[in-house]
Amino acid sequence: MKIDLGKNELIHFVGIGGIGMSGLAMIMNGLGYKVQGSDINKNRNIERLNEKKIKVFINHKKENIKKTTVLVTSSAIKKNNPEVSEAIKRNLPIYTRGDMLGHIVSFMRNVVVTGSHGKTTTTSLVSNIFTSGNLDPTIINGGILNSIGNSAKLGKSNWCITESDESDGSFLKIPFTYSIITNLDSEHLDYYKNINNLKKSFLKFIDKIPSVGKCFACNDDEILKSVLQKSKNKNFYTYGKYKGSNFQIVNIKQYPNLSIFDVKINIPSKKKKIKNIKLPMIGMHNIRNATAAVALAFTIGLPEKYIKLGIYNFKGVQRRFTHLFDHNKASFYDDYAHHPTEISSVLSSVKSVYKNKKIICVFQPHRISRVINLKSEFSKCFKMADTVLLCPIYSANEKLRLNFTYNSFANLIIKNSKVRLIKVEDEVQLKKFIKQNLFGEKIYIGMGAGTISNWMKNLKNIF
Repeated sequence: MKIDLGKNELIHFVGIGGIGMSGLAMIMNGLGYKVQGSDINKNRNIERLNEKKIKVFINHKKENIKKTTVLVTSSAIKKNNPEVSEAIKRNLPIYTRGDMLGHIVSFMRNVVVTGSHGKTTTTSLVSNIFTSGNLDPTIINGGILNSIGNSAKLGKSNWCITESDESDGSFLKIPFTYSIITNLDSEHLDYYKNINNLKKSFLKFIDKIPSVGKCFACNDDEILKSVLQKSKNKNFYTYGKYKGSNFQIVNIKQYPNLSIFDVKINIPSKKKKIKNIKLPMIGMHNIRNATAAVALAFTIGLPEKYIKLGIYNFKGVQRRFTHLFDHNKASFYDDYAHHPTEISSVLSSVKSVYKNKKIICVFQPHRISRVINLKSEFSKCFKMADTVLLCPIYSANEKLRLNFTYNSFANLIIKNSKVRLIKVEDEVQLKKFIKQNLFGEKIYIGMGAGTISNWMKNLKNIF
């Protein structure tokens, strides 16, 4: 879809407080477009927009778009939203975030990062390497980079590094020169309905790889590998531990807060090894994410010293095993993991490095539909935890019925993960439990995409 925007337009973002919407609004503001927006509550993203002098209305009202000429909506916005209804009534052009993002980045040389898990971290690692190599890219990410304190940044070069959202199919709307596919999993089935539809969408994505670019795909992921085999477009390189990978991960060593590994390169134009790559993160999933960034940077010709520097100086992404505080011998962490694969990856990483500490996972399920679709997978993903504190489901405004009791879900986790489980009814009860059980060497990890992040941060106030 072609979008022609004059600089005299007033572009209104409905749901501007979302991480993706706020980032795009910030980039467009930096490019000289007049932007404003609305959301139902204030949050840190809106504070960042206010710092850039971007007007944000709290609550959705038709009066907010009185002078608006173009409307941008996120997938979370319902069609009966008063601003959307008013825009339809006034015959204003209405675009999705995906359409608008595709238009804006079409002016740049794009690196697009997509996949079911690890997109934000991988996008951030690529951005850090490019920045270390003085390429000064535009960054549009799905999480807050600690190095810039924001999810988006307008660079001075023609490079743009974008996290692309597959949750609603909008990743197919974004043009790219280079791309990374981290993995494929049974995620966002509320949109795709089944895994085969998800695979078909990614097959379309792979078929879009331009002759002048390249795609980098994880060779360790069986679902992704099956999609690659069906693709007629073979303009991709693979990465992973698998021996046949073009960028193979070897000689892995993991320590608290540090992973060291080599990447063995086997591509038609080059055979070599990049040794002693130091990543200030733990977990095989993060080593794979870093290798994707290494593969891309090496292929476009960035010198090895900048690649290694960008990885080593990486300051992380908020809510990715983020250390919050310590009290006595207990450490408290916050993580965005809300899918069984992500939960299992994080817990395995922590268990492999912190062998002598008890691991307590404070889990808040996100979306009723996800719990229904992945009930069995959730029940098996906590095997590396010692205790699970199971919080109520964060519904994200879903009105679905669970179709089974929450107690039966809890019992299934106990049975299949062989773990001690305690149900927590609310934040008050969580604080009470932590206060009464704060002895011994423990790691508490809050996991989920809802309010659990604030719950974990607020625990500091009880001591």
